[in-house]
Amino acid sequence: MSNHIEDLLSEWQLTPHDGWVLAVVTKVQGSAYRKAGAMMLFHPLGKSIGLVSGGCLEGDLKRHAQRAIQYDTAVKLVYDATDESDTTYQLGCGGIIELMLFPLTSKNHYLQLHRLAENLQAGIPCLYELVLPDEGTTSDLFVATVVNPSESHYPPSDVQKPVIFTLEQTGHHPMQQEHRLVIPCRPRFHIAIFGGGLDAQPLANIANQLGWQVTVIDERTSYARHHDFPSSTIIKQTPAKLTNDIMNRFDAAVVMQHNLTLDANAILRLSQTQICYVALLGPPHRREKVLAIAGVSANDFSGVFSAPAGLALGGELPESIALSILAQCHGVLHKAHQVSLDKVMT
Repeated sequence: MSNHIEDLLSEWQLTPHDGWVLAVVTKVQGSAYRKAGAMMLFHPLGKSIGLVSGGCLEGDLKRHAQRAIQYDTAVKLVYDATDESDTTYQLGCGGIIELMLFPLTSKNHYLQLHRLAENLQAGIPCLYELVLPDEGTTSDLFVATVVNPSESHYPPSDVQKPVIFTLEQTGHHPMQQEHRLVIPCRPRFHIAIFGGGLDAQPLANIANQLGWQVTVIDERTSYARHHDFPSSTIIKQTPAKLTNDIMNRFDAAVVMQHNLTLDANAILRLSQTQICYVALLGPPHRREKVLAIAGVSANDFSGVFSAPAGLALGGELPESIALSILAQCHGVLHKAHQVSLDKVMT
């Protein structure tokens, strides 16, 4: 299981009435392993799922989660790692981390986590709005909502990342002293792999570990077998038969069928989409052949077109190639700066 919010919620939904505690990072000053909006869950019997640090705080948080359960109240915590001489938690990051713990009960409608899970499982991005109560507030007074970004009263530019809105921004009366943490939540990234050969298995496995949804597409009978890709969706169709509804689900695609015609068919279909990242396996001269057969150019792709696929990380085994491709894809999807293989490989 990955630490993606969907996986956390899926695990929680197996026993939602057990008296779990939700831990949320509400504010970070300086460096920290996780940022504001990070969540994890604690079970009353000691089990926990997710991470809000690199493992430094989770043991102490488990103790405070038991206190939240015992008194049925919100618990506010501050971990200060700016004093490097203080080895209490040995955070090493040098930042200040603020968290809140919320007991999840029927009285507070489990802070709408069921609805959040439903939205994400349906592929619907949303905003998770959590009112931050005072320390000691009883669980029946907790308030959370899940809204469509287009229906939110917050300007879209203000909620690109988790943010706390103050009284003036929410329009409430100043005496109410309400602060609301708004966390943008999106479904897991979805990658399509055109090619179900042996070298596609590490790519699918690592993507699954990242918490991504994986679909393997290969029309050939002896490829893309379910026992080789147990955590992936398998589609046995030609690219031309893939509907727009199917194609629009993908955030990224990798073409690796080791066949010029089959790869060209996939590239042609992908050039007709708005997919953010498309990668084609093979050297530059092969790329030109595939593009020529498909009758398209690199400029026909709306997102990043990477061919040769991946970053210049070194290594030639399937696992190394998969890491190279997914590292580049991850950077594109998260809008990070990177250097691609086509800049160093001729």
